[in-house]
Amino acid sequence: MEKVSSCSSSAAFADTKPHYNILDGLRGVAALMVLAYHVFEAFATSPTDQWCNHGYLAVQFFFILSGFVVGYAYDDRWKRMGTKEFFKRRLIRLHPMVVVGALLGVAAFFIQGSVQWDGTKVATSMVMLAMLCTLFMIPAVPGTGVEVRGNGELFPLNGPYWSLFLEYIGNILYALIIRRLSTRALSVLVAITGIGVACYAIGNGSGYGHVGVGWTMANHYLEAGFLCMMFCFSAGLLMSRVFKPVRIPGAFWLCSLGVVALLVVPHLGGNDTMWINGLYDALCVIVFFPLLIWLGASGKTTDKKSTAICKFCGDISYPVYVVHYPSMYLFYAWVWDNGLTFEQTWYVGLALIIGNILLAYFFLKCYDEPVRKWLSKRYLAKK
Repeated sequence: MEKVSSCSSSAAFADTKPHYNILDGLRGVAALMVLAYHVFEAFATSPTDQWCNHGYLAVQFFFILSGFVVGYAYDDRWKRMGTKEFFKRRLIRLHPMVVVGALLGVAAFFIQGSVQWDGTKVATSMVMLAMLCTLFMIPAVPGTGVEVRGNGELFPLNGPYWSLFLEYIGNILYALIIRRLSTRALSVLVAITGIGVACYAIGNGSGYGHVGVGWTMANHYLEAGFLCMMFCFSAGLLMSRVFKPVRIPGAFWLCSLGVVALLVVPHLGGNDTMWINGLYDALCVIVFFPLLIWLGASGKTTDKKSTAICKFCGDISYPVYVVHYPSMYLFYAWVWDNGLTFEQTWYVGLALIIGNILLAYFFLKCYDEPVRKWLSKRYLAKK
């Protein structure tokens, strides 16, 4: 998820600043882990028993990375840019692919027969209204007509858009309030929200001992998602202000391994010890992810191969996040309706991963980059 700001796009305003290409690569690695997490979700019987069990934490990684990149790119250029220009830049970066993801979500819903998960038929007018809400990032209230899938998602045509919704809120708060905070005040905000995240996670606020929240208004998950976003985004901003590199060799490969390792850890603890998994989630979000981003920003790729991998991963990260989930709805329906196992369908899951990467690259080159280039030329101020 730009979930998930793009280093390359955000830094476009940063004329002479060095480019953190390793952070691009790490964002791509996290996006691919989200893709794998969602494939394996088809075979989970609960939020505690799937492979890549902590893949939901990638969203918090995106938020921290987004805060770091936004602060790095814009904090010291505000007088020359201004609020209006910032909002235009963020919309141009994010929204073209939002449109694509919404249309793919509509197509997938129609292919499934325009029915909720329980088989209830949904009127085409409601699907169109849900599409408009998605295009304008208006969340659906559970139980209303636009909540067309019937399982409480904020954006039922493309579930992961909940994190984009929070990303937009983070950017708005940054432009209007947070950027004005002194480093000391920002540190206080990070400390308070960090304590809040830790208490929520360890105290089992979600009911499952995790912080995989924000995707629905039910059970106060949206408020918890907002809390997590506020900590992560603010922590990233704070890091961008106080950052001093600590040079380490092989930073991309070491940090990528760290991201993967943290996300594939199985659910920890049992029904009576959910706090153990909550503690793990809190440590990942508050300690390990910021450390990985700090180390990633400290390093540099030193060969063409690593540089090319980082660029490719960074380029496809946001498109992959946006386009992949509609196909997951179809995959889930096929698996669940037929009672299939992973052993029976692993090749389809692999094809989904490869296919979504190719689809993301297609939309990146044939739509997203040309549209953003045209919009930037037409609507953005000259450097």
